[in-house]
Amino acid sequence: MEPIISKDYKDTRSGFGQGLLEAGRENPSVFALCADLIGSLKMADFIKEFPERFIQTGIAEANMIGIAAGLALSGKIPFAGGFAGFMSGRVYDQIRVSVAYSNLNVKIAASHAGITVGEDGATHQMMEDIALMKALPGMVVLNPCDYNQTRMATLAAAEYCGPVYLRFGRPAVPNFTPIDQPFVIGKALMMNEGTDVSIFATGHLVYHALEAAYLLSQQGVSAEVIDIHTIKPLDKAAIINSVTKTKCVVTAEEHLLNGGMGDSVCQLLSRNYPAPVEMVGVDDVFGESGKPKELMKMFGLDTNAVLQAALRVIARK
Repeated sequence: MEPIISKDYKDTRSGFGQGLLEAGRENPSVFALCADLIGSLKMADFIKEFPERFIQTGIAEANMIGIAAGLALSGKIPFAGGFAGFMSGRVYDQIRVSVAYSNLNVKIAASHAGITVGEDGATHQMMEDIALMKALPGMVVLNPCDYNQTRMATLAAAEYCGPVYLRFGRPAVPNFTPIDQPFVIGKALMMNEGTDVSIFATGHLVYHALEAAYLLSQQGVSAEVIDIHTIKPLDKAAIINSVTKTKCVVTAEEHLLNGGMGDSVCQLLSRNYPAPVEMVGVDDVFGESGKPKELMKMFGLDTNAVLQAALRVIARK
């Protein structure tokens, strides 16, 4: 395979901001709500163009979810935005009862997710949000990998009827997917075909998985890389088809191992096609303050971690 090299670095939260603006232009029912984080969630362009469709709730996330639920009941498509730690943990009861239980058309825009919040430290490094959100009946969970995909995921969320949790991050990361690559909720993307090991990656780890696949190819190992941008509903067919061919699995995510994407893959395989699995993720600890890149290396969320996991699981076949 060819080496994966991106010279274009952008933050995924800006992809959300652009997607929100375009969704607002396409549909006058799209509203935006924010908990005093307009700059952080890149909502300024939407507000400038559609000030009558923006609600600043202040630092009152629980109230914001209630307002979003009311807007959805009146036929609007509200995007309620804040930091992932607040938009999943602080308001879990409101999301569970006011949004998920009623199956309302509310979009929860969760920025600054994972360890890459960096210097903000453990209290803001939300690494259990996928576990919380995927447990809710009917909740769609999206975790795009770069700016372009986040933009398309936002547009897809606006078109989808039902509750959606959209997860994205703060730092500039490689922007490597095609600008208008279709984003279909529930359909994984084949990034690189292979025969020796299946690497299922999500979010920021997709790029690292592709880098690892290239390095593996230099060692004669054929790695299949699949982008699991939709963690719920999971693309069961894509996963089973890949593992039927390769017979072993690596999962990679910027999230706790407990309750993350890897857990969903393992649950699926245990019921349908048992195979050896190595999981790249954070193992039952909180984060700490530091530079995002340094933290990714420290917590074993980088290219080398994926590569070594692949070699270990191949040896277990």
